[in-house]
Amino acid sequence: MDEQQANIRALRESDLSEWLRLRKLLWDETSEDDHQAEMVDIFEHPETQGVGVADKGNGSLIGFVEVSIRPFVEDCETDHVGYLEGWFVEDSFRRKGVGKELVRFAEAWARERGCTEIASDAEIGNELSLAAHTKLGYSETSRLVHLRKELA
Repeated sequence: MDEQQANIRALRESDLSEWLRLRKLLWDETSEDDHQAEMVDIFEHPETQGVGVADKGNGSLIGFVEVSIRPFVEDCETDHVGYLEGWFVEDSFRRKGVGKELVRFAEAWARERGCTEIASDAEIGNELSLAAHTKLGYSETSRLVHLRKELA
């Protein structure tokens, strides 16, 4: 990654509006109120949830990664697993190493908290996400389709 591109660092309170902007780009079907509630929860639980950001300078963020510790993750062997909850880089900054550095941040965060595994997910059909994960050393362990039926 070109060091002039972005500085990868932990989220600061001053980043909240930019983090919200980026979250809304990634999860565009989530309401702003729900985003804000999730953000407060993450910010209030630094022992089990973390956020790394790609800072372009002047208060502008171009990406983020959200990581947590989960007590159970399908196909993992331990009960203390780092988990990539969300990972996003703005379109114009993709394929430049920013995403890779964000994931490295998340992996280091999990390692510092005693995790020996880290996991993630991607929706079936999101080939871009699957390819990005694979390129960073993640391997697919299983696929799951959720089904629903309304009962009258």
